[in-house]
Parts: sequence; C-alpha cells; structure tokens
Amino acid sequence: MRDEATPEAPVPGGPAADQLGADRPRADRPAPEQTAAEQTAAAGASPSRRSLLGWGGAGLALGAAAAGGAAAALGGGSGTQNVASEGAAVPFHGEHQAGIATPVQDRLHFAAFDVTTKDRTALIALLKEWTAAAAAMTAGRPVGEGAVGGLPEAPPDDTGEALGLKPSRLTVTIGFGRTLFVKDGEDRFGLKSQLPEALVELEKFPGDALDPARSGGDLCVQACADDPQVAVHAIRNLSRIGFGRAAIRWSQLGFGKTSSTTPGEQTPRNLMGFKDGTRNIAGTDAPALRKHVWVSDKDGPTWLAGGSYVVTRRIRMRIEPWDRTSLKEQEDIFGRTKGEGAPYGRRRERDEPDLKAMPATAHVRLAHPDSNGGATILRRGYSFTDGTDGLGLLDAGLFFIAYQRDVRTGFVPVQRSLARADVLNEYIQHVSSGLFAVPPGVRDRGDWWGRALFEATERNAS
Repeated sequence: MRDEATPEAPVPGGPAADQLGADRPRADRPAPEQTAAEQTAAAGASPSRRSLLGWGGAGLALGAAAAGGAAAALGGGSGTQNVASEGAAVPFHGEHQAGIATPVQDRLHFAAFDVTTKDRTALIALLKEWTAAAAAMTAGRPVGEGAVGGLPEAPPDDTGEALGLKPSRLTVTIGFGRTLFVKDGEDRFGLKSQLPEALVELEKFPGDALDPARSGGDLCVQACADDPQVAVHAIRNLSRIGFGRAAIRWSQLGFGKTSSTTPGEQTPRNLMGFKDGTRNIAGTDAPALRKHVWVSDKDGPTWLAGGSYVVTRRIRMRIEPWDRTSLKEQEDIFGRTKGEGAPYGRRRERDEPDLKAMPATAHVRLAHPDSNGGATILRRGYSFTDGTDGLGLLDAGLFFIAYQRDVRTGFVPVQRSLARADVLNEYIQHVSSGLFAVPPGVRDRGDWWGRALFEATERNAS
C-alpha cells in the first residue's frame, strides 16, 4: 500500500507525497547520525551475572553496553549497501533513537508489552537493563556474560541464537503507550503529569476491525535487522529480561520493507505488486525530519524533545480477490502504473503526481499531502504473511509503521481521508492499531531509555 504523505524534495515546505510510499530526489549526503568516535566508543563493564544471581528472583544481569564496537559509518551513495553487505553495526547512542531515520533494514520483529509490575522502581530498573542489553546487541555483543561460560546451574544471560552472527544493522527502538501514563484512571507510576497531549486515544476509523488483544500496549519495541534471527534475538532477550515486570501483549514479524529512507535504493514492492515507498522522507533530509518527524522542545513535554510518535497498523490484504482483479482496475485503485510506478499522467516513477489525472478515489490522490492540509509522515512498514485464516485464505498484508512529529496533524487526517473514500478499502482491512511516544536517543552510556521522563516527574513532585 502506498503512502503519499511525505515531501518530494529535501527542503522544508516542499511538495509532499503518497501515504503508502514516497518520491524523493536522490541524496548523496550521509545521515547526521554519529561521529566516528561515537560509533566506536564502547561502554563500561556491567555487574557480573554471578554477583546478581537471584537478584529480584529473576537471576538477571545488566547487559554490557556498547556504542558501536566494530560499527561502520552509514555513508551516502554506496555506503548504505556496504553496511548491509558487511553486516555492520548501527550506532546506538545519539540525539535520536536509531531505527527511525536509519536506512531501513530487510526484517522486522515488533512487540508491544504490558507492564505487569506496579512498582515504579522496578520499571526504572527494567528500562535501564533493556537499554544496556539493546546497546550490547546492536553492537553485536552478547547480553551480560553471554550464552555460554556462566554458572552451569543458572540460565545463561543471553539466549544464544545470535552466536556467531554479525550485528546485521540491528536497531532497537522503544516507545511509550498512553496506558503507561494512565490506565483505567490509575496513575501507576506517577507519570500522568507528563502525558503528552499528542499521545491521544486513536479514533476508530470507518472499516476498522481492530482486535483489542493485538492493539495498544504500555511499551513497544521495534527491532529491525537484515538477518531475521538477529531481530528475533533482540525481542526474545528483552522479553526474558522483563520476566515478572513486563510481558509481551502482541508481536509481529515482517519482511520485505515497504518503504525506504534511502532515496538512492530501488523502490520495494508491497504484496499487491506495486512499488511502495516512492515518496518518503529521506534519512539525510534534516530539515524535513525536523519539520515532520522530530518533536521540538516547543511541542511539549520537554522530556520528549528529540523524540517522535509512532503509529502501527496491521493491515490485512484480501489477496485472493486482488489477484483476480484486472490490471487496469488495480492501477486505477492506486493511481500509478504497476510496472514503472509512474503516477497517472506522468512517465517516470519519481515524476511529480498530477492528482487531477487520477480517479477521485485513487489511493495516491487521497493520501497526498495536498489533499490533507500538508500532512506528512515517515514510513517504515513491512510485509507479513502469517499462514492462513482457517478458510484457505492467506493471512497476509502490510504492517504499517509511521513516525511523525504530531499524530493529530500527520496520520489522523490522512487516515480519515483514506477511510472515507479510498477504493483500496475493498481489498484491505485494519485489524490492529497502536500509538506510542518515542523518547529521544540515549546520549551516552550513563543515559537510559526514559530517563528524562522519570526525572521530570521527580522534579514536579519535589
């Protein structure tokens, strides 16, 4: 599915794009992620697993954090491809979390968690341990003392399925759901005063068939990598560390990225066979990222400055009816040609769309920023296939992921437009939904996910 909700050129205020895919001019500047020193700075040693055995009844140890180790710089041009082919590491520390503007990897494991403890101190300890573990895994290092060589009588610190594997550009990105701040009217962790106004309860859009068990969550973790086993390993270890404090509510595996933050790459195709991601914000486009993705210190609350908001939607495609639809009708539904991906009335994929040349109900036309007051989002979606539905029909589609500065001016107006009139709705259905506030990056090895949030609540209480 396409996304025209992204700008065309790497300048603020420029024409924007499709909601389920984004036309961007090629860029040859490297992403402003980390310096070489930051990429290679290793974190200090963590407490021994032996010294922590039995701590909290879980026998957990803090992971040995590392900023990059053997990390390679993510350069422009062919540099991105070299990183992928070498299985290199993406820097963990920085102003923003990796996994947002980072070049999109090939595989996804996304998980939402319910926090099962009501102890604020236990939640803080969990976030610190998760941060250390994520820093280690993204650098290709084991969690704690690793999968082997520890006490034979105790479970190992690391589950071990990534032994011998390269980092594979693993990124681990965390988000906080509305229910972490207030759930059923209860302020479990003293965070209610810091609930962002933009962390709204998403409305139910026309056509939604949302499964509550596969929607929402207190926390979310997005693990992306070029090796599926590396991505699964990351979620598995965080789930193991969280035992007794957080439990997986739902999760989703994804493959075949359906959008790109690297304009020079070949545009991927979704399971409907159409190019997806023609229009998307480039990871090198700092002005567009500031305008449409990163929360500013003026947006409030201050703890979220440098962060973002992520919307997830599991969108099931009705594959079998689609496969029996004529090519002409398929192209009319999207407003683009299936082969080249050119917008109607144009010759090449990246030509500026002529919205009036498309049918009034075409997906691209309805999702375009010009049709939605300039609404613009950054997409990192993935295809999925989860077997069949018991009736012989594929359970397959798109796991939609969109980052934005404010969901009220990003995803919501675009989805309202699509839900109301998009003819593509005949072939798709939204079956799960989530919205999470994504905190800023972990600045150094003394920092941890959510530190600014908890410090803000402590200042308010004093």
